[in-house]
Amino acid sequence: MNFIDEENINSLINDKSLHDEKHQWEIIVKAKEAKGVSLKEAAALLNITSQEILEEMFSAAKEIKEKIYGNRLVIFAPLYLTNLCVNNCLYCAFRVDNKELERKSLTVDDAEAEARALVQQGQKRLLLVCGEHPKKSSTKFIGEVIERIYSINEDGNNIRRINVNMAPLSVEGFRELKSFDIGTYQIFQETYHYDTYKIMHPSGPKSDYDWRVTAIERALEAGIDDVGIGSLFGLAEYKFETLALLSHAFHLENKFGVGPHTISVPRLEPALNAPAALQPPHAVDDLSFKKIIAVLRLAVPYTGIILSTRERAELRRELFAVGVSQISAGSKTAPGSYKESRESANEAKFEQFQLGDHRSLDEIVKDCCDLGYLPSFCTACYRSNRTGDRFMALAKTGDIGKICVPNALTTFHEYLVDYAGEQTRITGQEFLKEQLAKESDTVRNKTENLIHRIDEGERDIYF
Repeated sequence: MNFIDEENINSLINDKSLHDEKHQWEIIVKAKEAKGVSLKEAAALLNITSQEILEEMFSAAKEIKEKIYGNRLVIFAPLYLTNLCVNNCLYCAFRVDNKELERKSLTVDDAEAEARALVQQGQKRLLLVCGEHPKKSSTKFIGEVIERIYSINEDGNNIRRINVNMAPLSVEGFRELKSFDIGTYQIFQETYHYDTYKIMHPSGPKSDYDWRVTAIERALEAGIDDVGIGSLFGLAEYKFETLALLSHAFHLENKFGVGPHTISVPRLEPALNAPAALQPPHAVDDLSFKKIIAVLRLAVPYTGIILSTRERAELRRELFAVGVSQISAGSKTAPGSYKESRESANEAKFEQFQLGDHRSLDEIVKDCCDLGYLPSFCTACYRSNRTGDRFMALAKTGDIGKICVPNALTTFHEYLVDYAGEQTRITGQEFLKEQLAKESDTVRNKTENLIHRIDEGERDIYF
């Protein structure tokens, strides 16, 4: 599509003037205003090699993220409905030609059981991963699953927001999806590099590059105003993918007045009988990956940057400090894995890819507190109609924190009371007190009132 201008992106990658260190410093200083940077400026940042300038960029990314989102890390879990798929993506264990994978699809009852198991861990928001199969991931079926999951109530605890990752739909299909009261619609282009895309998707509906890259536009036209994009890093050269991702984000904002609510940065991990995952064509090292996240934060400061449990715990800790604002926790990538308990060797026969972080939700929550990050289970904006351009206006000015802080602290307290292990509860309660002490009298009073109501037995309360 014309908004992914490969010729321009390649010219920026090859522009030697963008290696100038003085210019790179100037861009970082400008970026600290949290107004974003241009595509050309992002290309210059991707060319940084000086350790001193890199550290300055990483520091700026942390500063910008905290200016807009504070020290909050929003937590969610993916819920896979099926590993049946009609596509043949060379990086995915679910590909139709993979005869080694054991196939499993959830019924509506199964999906409810999975979601209930997640509620019983303390999760409040899900990413429903739907795959692409006419019988196992139809829009009608997904609607039935969403309705059933929203009906769960465990003593006031429930799934309060369901984001959806599914194959492209027509505008009418997206209107139907919107009617199910979803949160964010998410779709990854995987790779924006056209020739690579065609190689990696040899057959199936997903082989249509244009239909996929324009899916977000049709979703926005249908009235879904919270959308998420992403690339699967390792398929094409990382500088190209990063600039293409930003081209997509800038295009959406220019055309619709709303950029992506989230940008995801999955990196290729080994997957059963998936050749491109086992030998990534353009493997991304840890430092380059850190650079990608920092550049995205500087370029689109308002967006939520999502880091999954693909990455190992040690690296996740490091990446939290360069702009990440949303994380998955306690994730499983095989259908039925939250309720069922499988040995890891058997699990690999069902899962989409190998995980790097196998810790439980409770372990990750405690770790976040130890690192100085506030685990947030808040879903208030989406249920108070603060979505799309209304959310973006609050995020771009930094005012979102005035609403998010009381709600994040409140939902965190709710988790500590209902689900935290003993050590996490002790650590979390002390951390919560420290956070409250840092807030203004107004925010502290609001939050303490909500916390008191939770202690009295109320649940799911927010501003």
